[in-house]
Amino acid sequence: MRRLPLLLTIAAPLWLAGCDMLGIESASAAAAKREADGRAVGAGCRHAARSVEQCFVLNKRADRAAVFAGWREMNDYMRENKLEAMPAEPATELAAVEGDGGEAGPVKGMAARR
Repeated sequence: MRRLPLLLTIAAPLWLAGCDMLGIESASAAAAKREADGRAVGAGCRHAARSVEQCFVLNKRADRAAVFAGWREMNDYMRENKLEAMPAEPATELAAVEGDGGEAGPVKGMAARR
C-alpha cells in the first residue's frame, strides 16, 4: 500500500513536465515571442522608411529595445544590399496614426484604390 503514494510522488513531476503540450505558455517562451514581435515591428518600420521614433509612437505596446534592435538590423541589411525603403501610402499612415484599427477612407485629394 505504501508503494502507490511513493510511485505517484515520483511520477508526478514527470507528468507535469509535459505541460507544454497543454498549451500553457512559459515565461521564457512569452518573452521570446515579445522579443521576436518587437524585432519584426522594428524591421517593418525601417523598411517602410519610418524613423525609430515614429515606430515607437505607432507601436507603444512593443518592447522598445527589441524594436530598436530590429530597426537597426534591417537598416544594416538594407545598406549592405543597397535596398531602397518602401514608404507607406498616405492613407495607410493616416489610419495607423488615428489608430482606428481598420481601413482608412480616402484622404482629401486622393482617389480610393480598390
